[in-house]
Amino acid sequence: MQVSNSSYAAPQSFILNGIPGLEAFHVWISLPLCTMYVISLVGNLGLVYLIYHEESLHRPMYFFLAMLSTIDLLTCTTTLPNALCIFWFHLKEINFSACLVQMFFVHGFTGVESGVLMLMALDRYVAICYPLRYATILTYPIIAKAGLATFLRGVLLMIPFPFLVKRLPFCQNNIISHTYCDHMSVVKLSCASIKADIIYGLIVALLIGVFDISCISVSYTMILRAVVSLSSADARQKAFSTCTAHISAIIITYVPAFFTFFTHRFGGHTIPPSLHIIVANLYLLLPPTLNPIVYGIKTKQIRDSVIKFFQGEKGTK
Repeated sequence: MQVSNSSYAAPQSFILNGIPGLEAFHVWISLPLCTMYVISLVGNLGLVYLIYHEESLHRPMYFFLAMLSTIDLLTCTTTLPNALCIFWFHLKEINFSACLVQMFFVHGFTGVESGVLMLMALDRYVAICYPLRYATILTYPIIAKAGLATFLRGVLLMIPFPFLVKRLPFCQNNIISHTYCDHMSVVKLSCASIKADIIYGLIVALLIGVFDISCISVSYTMILRAVVSLSSADARQKAFSTCTAHISAIIITYVPAFFTFFTHRFGGHTIPPSLHIIVANLYLLLPPTLNPIVYGIKTKQIRDSVIKFFQGEKGTK
């Protein structure tokens, strides 16, 4: 049965219901989420500050890392304060326009994050396969253009989402079983066909997720071939060790992302809604929380810069 767009006006607001079935545990669930958010703020702000002020970190690899940290900060800040308001103060209502804005930024920032991870893989490919030409290939203008292109791709591909939602009739149901406005969570409330939304979502997933992962896979295939061809075991270990932090970041980002994407579209009733929502929140919180820790542990230059910074602070007292 077709429903006319004029039959039902868009709701003035939505109700974000948090995690259905676990309402009694909202406060307890909020504690680890809040802790992770604080860690992500401190870790990413500290990392960006360190890269900006430490001259030894003024290299392409760390500029891309600063981009990643900035996007991670923006992504989790777009959703988590709102989720904590739901858990702590039961402030569940969100204006229709504010919901669309949040949806746009959530998907836009995650799209940009995927692109930055791809750029970091290409950076490692150039560093290992063309070490003598590294500085001439990845110049400051090239880094700036690559970062801008990645940002514009993520933003431009997400612009149609709010307009696709605005055209839908929503009948009587305005309760979203989630902690933030996710595209599929919102459109599933509509009483009209959402085929166009699903198709466009799959197109965006192909243009961003599949494309980025393909580039990352090709980069690491070439890296592996180059590393294996090295004659010295120490040289092989040293070359590949520069990639371990980035590989960890890829796993941390893409595993929960794919779980969220596929369960939304193909999971049906097989995945409990509470599990899906928890993973969706971790998908936005895990990378910002763990990436600074992983890079701090795995990257010697960052460890040395942190030690130097704190020694300098002690020296001034």
